[in-house]
Amino acid sequence: MEVVKRASAKGCVVTRSPEETQALGHDLALLLQPGDVVALRGDLGAGKTCLIQGVCNGLQVEDVVNSPTFILVNEYAGKIGTTDVPVYHFDLYRLTHPAELVDLGIEDYIDAGGVSLFEWAERGAELLPVPRWDIELVQTTDDERRISWTYGR
Repeated sequence: MEVVKRASAKGCVVTRSPEETQALGHDLALLLQPGDVVALRGDLGAGKTCLIQGVCNGLQVEDVVNSPTFILVNEYAGKIGTTDVPVYHFDLYRLTHPAELVDLGIEDYIDAGGVSLFEWAERGAELLPVPRWDIELVQTTDDERRISWTYGR
């Protein structure tokens, strides 16, 4: 990902391996600030968790990063520069209704000043604040993913 100003962050790339997808996530992490929300959309196998693993690597998370499919959210200790920042990794795949996010305390997570990463964000999009990072992953072949992003509304 080319480093761009946040206000005009918009782009699209094709990655051809999990390592390239993770590297893109790492580059995205360099643009993140405390309080940012990243909303990822894409079919099963599109690379959402792989991208988040790269973001977490860029945020200096030392834990193993896996999708929290059965518990909705994993919490990690991260850093932006030398500042400690919590990282919240949500997986909304099993969400049956957006109200479940309210019950989970979504506002508390978002207001905590960490970085919130949402897989299957479309399942709770109306509850996610703007501005935010919106990322769409599309698997174009077995090895390729087209990943597009915008920051803002």
